[in-house]
Amino acid sequence: MARIGGKTLVPYVGVAVILLIALVGGAKATAICNIDSTKLNQCLPAVSGQSPPPPSKQCCSVVRLANLPCLCSYKSVLPAIGINPVYALALPKKCGLKTPPECRVG
Repeated sequence: MARIGGKTLVPYVGVAVILLIALVGGAKATAICNIDSTKLNQCLPAVSGQSPPPPSKQCCSVVRLANLPCLCSYKSVLPAIGINPVYALALPKKCGLKTPPECRVG
């Protein structure tokens, strides 16, 4: 079993797979951190690429419904699914929300 810093990677790989499936729309809706997983793709343009656009109103609606500390706990798997963690962790502030400590970069 792969380990990093004494932690098993299996849970992280599973989460990455679930998020990837949800983001590409290939899965039935499931709740992830209080939001419908199929709605996560509303934020994909704002968290990927070299110069992403600001989050859309639809994306911010999704972010407002999310349990942000829960969602931000997945920050370590984001690069594996093509999401820039810096952009993803900036979403709360860009959507007019207070950034939870778990969502801060660094």
